[in-house]
Amino acid sequence: MYTMTRLSIMMFLQFFVWGAWYTSIAVYMTAGGMGDLTHWPFTVNPIAAIAAPFFLGLVADRYFSTERVLGVLHVAGALVLLAVPQFSGAPVVFVLLLLLYNLCFMPTLGLANSLAFHNIGDQEKQFPMIRVFGTIGWIVAGLFVSYVLRYFVNDGSLPEQTPLPLYAAAVTSLILGLYSFTLPHTPAPAAGERVSTRSILGIDALKQLGSGPFYVFLGASLLICIPLAAYYNFTQLFLEATGFQNIAGTQTFGQMSEVIFMLLMPMFFIRLGVKWMLVAGMGAWVLRYVFFALAAPNEVFWMIIVGILLHGICYDFFFVTGQIYVDKKSTPEIRGQAQGMLVLVTYGLGMMIGAQAAGILFNTFLGDSGALTLGQWKQFWFVPAAFAAVVMVGFALLFSDRVDKARTKVGNDTTAAASDTG
Repeated sequence: MYTMTRLSIMMFLQFFVWGAWYTSIAVYMTAGGMGDLTHWPFTVNPIAAIAAPFFLGLVADRYFSTERVLGVLHVAGALVLLAVPQFSGAPVVFVLLLLLYNLCFMPTLGLANSLAFHNIGDQEKQFPMIRVFGTIGWIVAGLFVSYVLRYFVNDGSLPEQTPLPLYAAAVTSLILGLYSFTLPHTPAPAAGERVSTRSILGIDALKQLGSGPFYVFLGASLLICIPLAAYYNFTQLFLEATGFQNIAGTQTFGQMSEVIFMLLMPMFFIRLGVKWMLVAGMGAWVLRYVFFALAAPNEVFWMIIVGILLHGICYDFFFVTGQIYVDKKSTPEIRGQAQGMLVLVTYGLGMMIGAQAAGILFNTFLGDSGALTLGQWKQFWFVPAAFAAVVMVGFALLFSDRVDKARTKVGNDTTAAASDTG
């Protein structure tokens, strides 16, 4: 129980750091005259996600204990994050520092998970209880930014328009870095193993997992993440434009919904299965953007809130279901590679392409006006809605998990037979 508590605190702080700056950075940049560059933080984040497997595979997994690497990265990240606001008048340096920070932060997501898995006995039962504190950390971060930091702002600005969220994330990152050195010793998991770029990229895993349905799933995962990036980048600006005062706090409704739907997922799996869970997740993204578009002209409060609350279905039914699908198709030998490949495709390539595409779309509407009108926001949100709808329909028509179920059953039967003869 003591170890579970320590790991839960680690996960809470891990996602508090991320949530504190990620949900407010676009508002801060807009207030500082960088409104046409707000897509860049959401581009450097996936670039770092692409680089993270190389760092983990080539360095962290082979040469140093996990808790020490986690501590060093969070301390280094804190120092970089403290410097970011000092260069708000130099956009290029500002973005490059955010890139450097994300290169420190993104590997810690995998490190925190591997440290937790190594120090618990029952992953299926214990890890969700630890991981849910990460979602709680993100929620608390949003509420802290909107409702606590406002008391430190004296000029009438929103906390999200100030550097305070960045400083809060930096201080928490420093605390987490120091705390990490006290966590249970976790040796380098791949010490002594031969370095293989193929394994780091997941190519070996793809070769074993390869099937028609799996390629459809992987392609749809890449494509659906392109319109998804618009939500993470521009919802905070949309909330500001439609009169919301507690921007970061309002967005935490999505994480609250995520916790609820996470608990309901086992029931939906029984009723829907993998294919229709994934379709439902994609459909929720379409519906969310349609709600945003319809709400924009008249600032319809309830539509915007419902769109945010759909995050539980959007995230759990698509991302979590996809992770479970990949895990069920994987053997123990390639499980880590397979999950790393999925992260590379979704959080890496998909989100990177999506952030740039959303930025180009936003700047097209923006022109020289300085801000989108409510009518332009309506047009803006219908574009990712249409894109996501096309991907959803294509996936529903092309994907069949019947073949994969049969392959998985044969694989399990073969493994069981081998165990019986052993």
